[in-house]
Amino acid sequence: MNSTVRDVMTTSVVAVKRTADFKEVVTVLRLRVSACPVIDDEFRVVGVVSEADLLCKEADPQLPTGLVRLRWKLAEDSKATAETAADLMTAPPVTIHPGASVVDAARMMAEHHVKRLPVVGSGGRLVGIVSRADLLSVFERPDAAIAAEVSHSIVAGQFGLQPAEVTVEVSSGVVTLAGVVADAETALRLIAAARHAEGVIAVRNRLTAASDSGWSPDASRPDPAGVG
Repeated sequence: MNSTVRDVMTTSVVAVKRTADFKEVVTVLRLRVSACPVIDDEFRVVGVVSEADLLCKEADPQLPTGLVRLRWKLAEDSKATAETAADLMTAPPVTIHPGASVVDAARMMAEHHVKRLPVVGSGGRLVGIVSRADLLSVFERPDAAIAAEVSHSIVAGQFGLQPAEVTVEVSSGVVTLAGVVADAETALRLIAAARHAEGVIAVRNRLTAASDSGWSPDASRPDPAGVG
């Protein structure tokens, strides 16, 4: 199972028009959202306005002394003097498509240091929003579903192993693999594959390599692919 943004996103989105004034934006963000998309008349996402953008007005430095500098400062066009969402917003916006994977969404948030991403469909029109909390929902996947995927899709499907050779147990998202495999490389590749199953927190290695008597799991320390 590989969840997409469509599976976890929120479709009821709080957004503002480009023409929304400062107070309207404040009212929207006080609905306990830290940022919201800015849209045009065609519902295309043209930017994102955040609490940080609004705080520029509060954090504006003291006015300078001297008429020339004061005149220049008062005429300065910046977020501190912004009146509408179009002036406040950060553009171009960082957006994502509903068909993108949850992994891609997480990477994009990390790379751009944002807490949420507007989700856009055809023509860049707003269809939803995905937050960090939405992405974390994949870790609520039931243990039984994780065990079924690791057993059938990975152990049997990818590696051609039988249930009698490798057993899979899952508790609170932690997978324990036990049994005998051909060699150390197979064991490590199997552990790595299990780690990437959706909802897996960690993998405990209890595998033994038949062709490598010098290799065995060490329960006292973490293995390279998870928790020992």
